[in-house]
Amino acid sequence: MPISSRFVVRSTIGLLAVGFLTLLGIVGMTIWLGERAQVHFREVVEARDTRGSAVELRSVVQAAESSQRGFLVTGNEIYLAPYDSAKAAAERQLDTLKRTLAPYPETEIMLRRLTALTHEKFAEMDRTIALKSDRQDAEALALFRTNRGKALMDEANVFLSGIIVAADERLTTGVGEQRANAAMLRWASIVGAIVIVLVVGGVTVTVLRYAREIAQARDEVRILNASLEERVRMRTADLALARDRTEVLLAEVNHRVANSLALVASLVKLQAHAVTDQAAKDALGETHARIFAISLVHKRLYSSGDGRYVALDEYLAGLLDHLETSMRAEGHGAYLKYDLEPLRLQTDATINLGVVVAEWVTNAFKYAYPDRRGEVRVRLKSLADGRVELTVEDDGIGRSENAPARGTGLGTRMVRGIAATMRGEIDYPARERGTLARLTFAVPSA
Repeated sequence: MPISSRFVVRSTIGLLAVGFLTLLGIVGMTIWLGERAQVHFREVVEARDTRGSAVELRSVVQAAESSQRGFLVTGNEIYLAPYDSAKAAAERQLDTLKRTLAPYPETEIMLRRLTALTHEKFAEMDRTIALKSDRQDAEALALFRTNRGKALMDEANVFLSGIIVAADERLTTGVGEQRANAAMLRWASIVGAIVIVLVVGGVTVTVLRYAREIAQARDEVRILNASLEERVRMRTADLALARDRTEVLLAEVNHRVANSLALVASLVKLQAHAVTDQAAKDALGETHARIFAISLVHKRLYSSGDGRYVALDEYLAGLLDHLETSMRAEGHGAYLKYDLEPLRLQTDATINLGVVVAEWVTNAFKYAYPDRRGEVRVRLKSLADGRVELTVEDDGIGRSENAPARGTGLGTRMVRGIAATMRGEIDYPARERGTLARLTFAVPSA
C-alpha cells in the first residue's frame, strides 16, 4: 500500500519525538545520577575522614600511652618526646570527628563520652608523668596499677571501633550505590541507544520507501507525459488539419458569396440600364453600389486568408476606386481623394462601414457638383480615445437641413440604422461651403 506525504510527515515527527524524549531521558538520568554520585562521593569522603580520624585518634592515644609507660619504667625523659605531639594530635582528631559526625545527631552522646574519656585518659597519664618527674615513683606506680587508664582506653576503643565499623558500612553502602547507579546509567544508555537506533532506522526506512514511491510515481508520470505529449501532438495535428480545412471551406464560402453578390450587383446594374424611369434607375444604381460594397468585403476575406478581420485601408481603397469609376461612367464629374489609415475591423462592422461609405460617396457624386467638377475627400483615422472617425466631404453646393430629401430618403435611414448598430454617432458639422458627413464609432473588442 503506498504511503502518503502526510503519513511520512506524521510518522517522522512521531519517531523523532520518541527519539528526542529518549535522549532527554538519558540526559536527565545522567544529570540525576551525576548529582547522586556527588552526594555519594561527599558521603564516602566524610566516611573516609571519619574512619581515618578514629584510627588516628586510637593510634595517637596508644602512642601517648606507650610514651608514658616507657618513661614510668625507665625514668628516661626521652620517652616523653612523642607525648606532647600525640596529645595535640588527639585534640585535632577529636575536632575532626566532631565535624565529620555533625550530620548524624545520634552520635552526639557518643562523641561527648569519647571526648571525656580521651581527656580523662590524658589527665591520668599527665598525673603519672608528673609524679614520676617529681621522683614519687611509688605514688606513680600505685596510680598506674589502679588500671584506671586501661579501663578508659578500653571504653574509648569500644567507641572508636564502633565509629570505624559505621564508617566502613557507609563506605560499603556508598560504593554499592555507586555501582548500582553506574549499572543503571549503563542500562539506560543501552536502552536509549537501542531506541534511538530504532527511531533512526524507522525514519530512514520510511523516507527511503517514500522516496522510492516518489521515484516510481515520477517514472509513471514521465511515461504518461510521453504518451500524453504524443496524443497532444496527434490531436494538435488533427486540429491544425481541421483548421486548415475550415479555413479552406471559409475561403471557398467567401469566394462563392463574393461571386454571387458580384453577379447580383451585375444583374442590378443591367436592370438599371434597362429601365427608363430615372428614379428607378437611381434606386437600382444605389442598390448596385451597396451590393458591390458587401461583395468586396467577402472578396477581401477569401483573398487575405483571415476570415475574421478586414484591412480597412485596402478594402475602402478598392471600394472607392470602383465607385469613382462607376459614377464617372454615369456622367458625374466629381473625382475622389482619400486618406485611409491602416486599420483592421471585424467582418460585420466592415460591411456596415462599406455601405455607409458607398452611400455618402454616391450622394456626393450625384448632388455636390450639379454643374461643375469637384473633389470628394474620404478620410479614415483613429482618435486619441481609441475610437475611429470616418469623414466624407466635398466643396459643393452644401446640405440644407430644411430642404426636402433628394432621392427616396432610404439611404439616410439606412445610414442611421447602421450607425446605431455600430454604436456610433453621425453628425454633419456646419460649413461655409460644401458638406461634411462624419461617423465616429468604437472598434469592437476582439
